[in-house]
Amino acid sequence: MLQTTKRPDSPVSIIGAGIAGAWQALLFAQAGHAVTLHERGDEAMTDATSHWAGGMLAPYCEAEVAEPIISRLGLRSLDIWRRELPDTPFNGSLVVAHPRERNDFERFARMTEDHRRLDAAGLAALEPSLEGRFRDALFFPAEGHVEPRRVLPQLHERIRAAGGTIKFSSDVTVGDLAKDPDGIVIDCRGISARDEQPELRGVKGEMILIETAEVQLARPVRLMHPRWPLYVIPRENNLFMLGATSIEAEDTGVSVRSALELLGTAYTVHPAFGEARIVEFGSGLRPAFPDNLPRIGIRGRRITVNGLYRHGFLIAPALAELTLAYVERGQIDNEVMQCG
Repeated sequence: MLQTTKRPDSPVSIIGAGIAGAWQALLFAQAGHAVTLHERGDEAMTDATSHWAGGMLAPYCEAEVAEPIISRLGLRSLDIWRRELPDTPFNGSLVVAHPRERNDFERFARMTEDHRRLDAAGLAALEPSLEGRFRDALFFPAEGHVEPRRVLPQLHERIRAAGGTIKFSSDVTVGDLAKDPDGIVIDCRGISARDEQPELRGVKGEMILIETAEVQLARPVRLMHPRWPLYVIPRENNLFMLGATSIEAEDTGVSVRSALELLGTAYTVHPAFGEARIVEFGSGLRPAFPDNLPRIGIRGRRITVNGLYRHGFLIAPALAELTLAYVERGQIDNEVMQCG
């Protein structure tokens, strides 16, 4: 077990400035460690998986398909998001369905908690743009969402404000950084870490960004779908993100089939989406282990944080808290950590 005490000059090197690495760097810097965050890409982060993420903070909705550990980490992360970025919107989230997916909607209601069932009038009061579109909805009031392309730079600024250093275009290796006998290396490279974690695989998540002023939403809306739920996530400036698929493939880009399904399904949420302007197509490879669960691996002073799958923005803060607790107090979370 790593034995260390908190010292202001204790060096911590973190590789990967996406959502996992950014939260690690922020919490370690705030705790007084000398943090350097390395990112092989540039400051725009366009090659990072986080750049293409939905940014949903929805632990209750995820309970439909995810293991209990995701709910536990997600609920803890909500508290950390509120503490560190108090402007994070926690407007809740909505789940809706057309009549043909009624059974799926009721199953979702049974398998999830902390929601209120809204009738058509209640839904219209909450989201006027959806008036007359659905006969009822599930409202999860405690959930939130962030815009990844805005919140990542905010986290990076918070790291710098806490005394951390960020080096973009820094293509260092774990071996290079591990040469410091007093330093701790935290590897948050995602799918790029397969050189040391060959069991990782990439799960493609596709998204489409559209623009329309004809629809106004204050919170994400999930629509039940035969293959996957469609997410309609509001962004600033009349933008909406449509996503997200989970495809067992490691190519990049958006397939014609996925584009047709995402756009067609969005049209069934509101016809105005049919007249929206397509701004961007894109996809990211989410790093996943065979069990689709996150893992903090510990080998001496080398730590890996990976396998966040489709829950990166939801669970990254809690994983960083666990890593810090291990480094400073030797605390082990047996559900997440693997030593040796």
